[in-house]
Amino acid sequence: MKEIVVAGPMLHRLSRIYEEMETEYNRVAVQLGFSCEGCPDNCCDSYFEHHTYAEWSYLWLGFRHLPAEEQQEILLRAEAYQRACEDALAREERPQVMCPLNRQGRCILYPYRLMVCRTHGVPATMTRPDGRRLRFPGCFRCQELVAGQYQNEEGVLCVERTPLLRQLAMLENDLLAGRRHLYPKIRLTIAQMLLQGPPSIPVPHCER
Repeated sequence: MKEIVVAGPMLHRLSRIYEEMETEYNRVAVQLGFSCEGCPDNCCDSYFEHHTYAEWSYLWLGFRHLPAEEQQEILLRAEAYQRACEDALAREERPQVMCPLNRQGRCILYPYRLMVCRTHGVPATMTRPDGRRLRFPGCFRCQELVAGQYQNEEGVLCVERTPLLRQLAMLENDLLAGRRHLYPKIRLTIAQMLLQGPPSIPVPHCER
């Protein structure tokens, strides 16, 4: 198996995509007068699943910078998180468990947080490859602010995720040398990404 590593130009591209996400998020948040400051809730207990090898690799890039003792503590929390999620899913409930990377209300790997973590909160829209249009009203606090106005077709009060997702998909395909369709699709929580180790793929015969 060969580890997938996002580095060099790929890392620069991913960083640019994240910068665009933050710019769009801040644009909408400022227009709405929205802020997480003083919120009684914490979105880090939301059940998110992630779908790209690039972001999985990026998460591990940050995780490896942590001291070994802290890594072990996080992995123990990840195991507890996974058990709690499995129990909730067995009850046919959507899990609501604090992310193992959260410490005292803050993300330990905040600079390395993934796309969903960066865009959750404000209203957003996206168009799937099959043409279906999806709308996300934002967190409960933001929904109170917009009061149903997030369905603005002009996107004035929305982050349009489609071009950002396309950029991420193109990066993912390039990272996997144009063979993305040959590798298993992933649908993992942050805890699962940590517990499974860094992403890896079979080594092509010509590289052995």
